[in-house]
Amino acid sequence: MAQQDFETFKLGDWELQSGEKLINASIAYKTFGDPKSPAIVYPTWFSGYKTLNPKTYFIVIPALFGNGQSTSPSNYSASDVFPACSFYDNVRAQYTLVTQHLGITHLHAVVGWSMGAAQSYQWATQYPDFMDLVVPFCGSARTSLHNQVFLEGVKGALLAAKHTPSAVLRDTRSPEAGQESRIWNNKEKQIGLKALGRVYAGWGFSQAFYREKLAWRTSCKVSGRSGLSPKVSRFKPLSVFTLLVNVADLDPENLLAHLQTWQQGDVSNQEPYNGDFEKAMASIKAKTLVLPGKTDLYFP
Repeated sequence: MAQQDFETFKLGDWELQSGEKLINASIAYKTFGDPKSPAIVYPTWFSGYKTLNPKTYFIVIPALFGNGQSTSPSNYSASDVFPACSFYDNVRAQYTLVTQHLGITHLHAVVGWSMGAAQSYQWATQYPDFMDLVVPFCGSARTSLHNQVFLEGVKGALLAAKHTPSAVLRDTRSPEAGQESRIWNNKEKQIGLKALGRVYAGWGFSQAFYREKLAWRTSCKVSGRSGLSPKVSRFKPLSVFTLLVNVADLDPENLLAHLQTWQQGDVSNQEPYNGDFEKAMASIKAKTLVLPGKTDLYFP
């Protein structure tokens, strides 16, 4: 969603799974298509020319807490530290949006990629009777330990700009640590985001992606061409994600909130499953199409 190209639904003081409250919470969303058409919740994006055509479906795109549009550290009015929000908290908010505000009584499908896939699994286990189909692609129902470790490294790179170790994130952002611990000056922001981008560059694209670029350069030399294609010569792998985070002008605290949500992902961490992952997955009643990536380092 573009920065201001969305609507919001006020949730009030939103009680979280942890027992904390998200004060004066709201969820940002955007819809496409006729509300009378079969409804699809898609927590990422869509293309008007692909399967999710708004001429056929009513598409609802909700935003996670912490994304800068829904209630987030960057727009949080309460003086308390921004609380940790789980996928459970987000999907409950999305369900409230869909049922109470948009008047939808049943979904045709929930579709999602990456963190959107995690939300798809959450929907399917949290409200198993509410949708006909669930399509998670390149995502997981439970964040693996390896994925958690990777994300901790990303957090560490970002927080190094504030001389703060990732492992004590919550402590350093607590009210006792002072409001200044949550404020990033421009220098800290630029250093932190660039560090995050460089760490992410090795994960955001596959090994094959980088190998193909190297092969392209080699083929130029073998063929006797004197120089590389302008497109290849401008290719700087380590700058890819640095460029993305700078162009997006992301807020570091929002990023940290998202990373925390991602790390905690686990569909069994809710009633009535109480940590029983197999029981949680067995509860899914919707027809399910899982689209994994064979060489996916995030979600093996």
